[in-house]
Amino acid sequence: MKKIVIVILLGSVFFGYSQKKENKKAVKIKPKTEFVAELLSKMTLEEKLGQLNLPTSGDITTGQANSSDVAKKIEEGKVGGLFNIKSVQKVKEVQRIAVEKSRLKIPLIFGMDVIHGYETTFPIPLGLSCTWDMNLIERSAQIAAQEASADGINWTFSPMVDISRDPRWGRISEGSGEDPYLGSQIAKAMVNGYQQHDLSKNNTILACVKHFALYGAPEAGRDYNTVDMSHIRMFNDYFPPYKAAVDAGVGSVMASFNEVDGIPATGNKWLMTDVLRKQWGFKGFVVTDFTGIPEMIAHGMGDLQAVTALSLNAGVEMDMVGEGFLTTLKKSLDEKKVTIEQIDNAVTLILNAKYDLGLFEDPYKYCDEKRSKTEIFTASSRDEARKTASQSLVLLKNNNQLLPLKKSGTIALIGPLADAKNNMSGTWSVATNGEKCISLLAGIQKVAGKSTKVLYAKGSNLDYDETFETNATMFGKTLNRDKRSKEEMLAEALKVANQSDVIVAALGESAEMSGESSSRTNLEIPQAQKDLLNELLKTGKPLVLVLFDGRPLVLNDENATVPAILNVWFAGSEAGYAIADVLFGDVNPSGKLTTTFPRSVGQVPIYYAHKNTGRPLSNTEGKFEKFRSNYLDERNEPLFPFGYGLSYTNFDYSNLKISSDKMNFNGKVTVTVEVANTGNYDGKETVQLYIRDVVGSVTRPVRELKGFQKITLKKGEKKTVTFDITVEDLKFYNSDLKFVAESGQFEVFVGGNSSADKKVSFNLVD
Repeated sequence: MKKIVIVILLGSVFFGYSQKKENKKAVKIKPKTEFVAELLSKMTLEEKLGQLNLPTSGDITTGQANSSDVAKKIEEGKVGGLFNIKSVQKVKEVQRIAVEKSRLKIPLIFGMDVIHGYETTFPIPLGLSCTWDMNLIERSAQIAAQEASADGINWTFSPMVDISRDPRWGRISEGSGEDPYLGSQIAKAMVNGYQQHDLSKNNTILACVKHFALYGAPEAGRDYNTVDMSHIRMFNDYFPPYKAAVDAGVGSVMASFNEVDGIPATGNKWLMTDVLRKQWGFKGFVVTDFTGIPEMIAHGMGDLQAVTALSLNAGVEMDMVGEGFLTTLKKSLDEKKVTIEQIDNAVTLILNAKYDLGLFEDPYKYCDEKRSKTEIFTASSRDEARKTASQSLVLLKNNNQLLPLKKSGTIALIGPLADAKNNMSGTWSVATNGEKCISLLAGIQKVAGKSTKVLYAKGSNLDYDETFETNATMFGKTLNRDKRSKEEMLAEALKVANQSDVIVAALGESAEMSGESSSRTNLEIPQAQKDLLNELLKTGKPLVLVLFDGRPLVLNDENATVPAILNVWFAGSEAGYAIADVLFGDVNPSGKLTTTFPRSVGQVPIYYAHKNTGRPLSNTEGKFEKFRSNYLDERNEPLFPFGYGLSYTNFDYSNLKISSDKMNFNGKVTVTVEVANTGNYDGKETVQLYIRDVVGSVTRPVRELKGFQKITLKKGEKKTVTFDITVEDLKFYNSDLKFVAESGQFEVFVGGNSSADKKVSFNLVD
């Protein structure tokens, strides 16, 4: 008994906090290395394994924490952190159990899927990437951290930086598209936004880059499926955004569900130790994805004890939900299948993160109820979300300048997504209150003003199949399926349409038609909506398609028949206002695609940075040629290329120059181009620079993005845009996986999308 009392007293002095002190100034503690080592020396094996255990919050509710199953484990020192618990009150109540009732009083870390905002929700990540604005993207993460930290959260499972070139995969919505260069810039911006280079602040949170690695390239586009690719493709095309996040100082990494080289990532030592730690120098901790360890059983890697040991030996430190670390590592240690040094190292990394977050100085650092009342879903944050969302929208077509609309006359707003505020936030918006989101109907009514009459009809359900619609509107994002017949709904829509001057059709995917476990083989708009659109077109009224989606869709029919198409993704809590701002010209659209839109699902995977074959198509019209690399029934080119996006104004590129036709390995060349706004509106243009390595020791892509600048031009204004190219821009991983640049000829393309045809060239010389 004396021994126990002494330990408790020492613990109280050591950590310097109690319930009575929770609101007082945080205490100063020893330097991290010394502090963590001393704490580790006091821990039993069971307490060490507990730090590696990350359960979900489960049945914990305010006022009942002490009686929950998870709370009992916390008190016994068997939990290192919790995720998906929301609100300061709940977090404080659970944290109190850890720091007052557990033996060593080690605070918990609290995580949540804060993916594209907290309660103030920004566009889905794929949409956010289409801003091509790193300041806006970083700011969105900073606001998310501000709000989440004010509500007790100190760890986010974001950013997701998986490169994806397959729109069948539902989680393409959660990433930044197909390009490793752009993806790397966004990964860095997101990490900086969350962490702000200073985790000691109470308004920053620990970031977690995911999913390491290659999760965005599953066979058949089916979620969780096998991934198999060469190492040279891994390093050149898929690894760069993960490495960029590590270089930016990301505090944690999440393992992916898929296998890599025949071994699931969660148990892959080459991936987690050789690449992540030894090659890239990652210093944080690795957490599994949800039940990632026990899922290796189904992969065929052994029983729970075997796969758990495999995971620890690979270099994974925290077990999300699986509890394999908690229940099997003691036996594996006794059987010498793992070592105490490995366990101690894992615990040290978890404790280091808690130290960096300031939780040992003040476990209630993120439990300020004043902040939770004043810093979440504020007017200023919502205003920023609205402005950011308006920059993410991509104008795909605008015949005869149908857009922007006039703020007068009668508008018919028709479609199942027109009055669907619960869908505006898109997938992975777990903290969003859908009832507070702005629908397109509400946005148009507000922005159009009193001089405009807005008529509304639903027109059709999301899909003819009720079961499909149920599966596509989960997590409270129902579209309230209309029980009327399709004929009744259509008659109402046509009546409204015929009373209008212009039709705005709000069609596409529901929020949960993309996202995790939402893979699709048919990438077209559901047939019920296509039928509605065709009937609306028959009225002869001008028609604007406002297209909601979480992935590239196949839009051949729509592109052929609809005069104007505005792709709006899922633009967040302020979506309705942001879309209306663009529809009425208060904001000139400037979004550019970060993923290719195919003509057919049969072209998938499709991406701009492909390699040439030995038999490329020789014509530029897409005409079929026998014994060439093409299709019998479709062109090779996409419908809309990477980097594409129209404006209400026009931009003219001219006078492309390069400073020299030669560059040595220590020098640089400068590329300049003049960009003029020749239209009638002020606007923004993303000027893009692509490079082709003409001859290499291994085959190289036809072009690769290596620079971009988003500029603002008033109507009639011209600017000179300058890019510097150094040897770092020319490097790639060769067949020996060495990061090198090779002498020879390089072509440089500059323009408004990846199909830019203006080019200059230079030679890299020894």
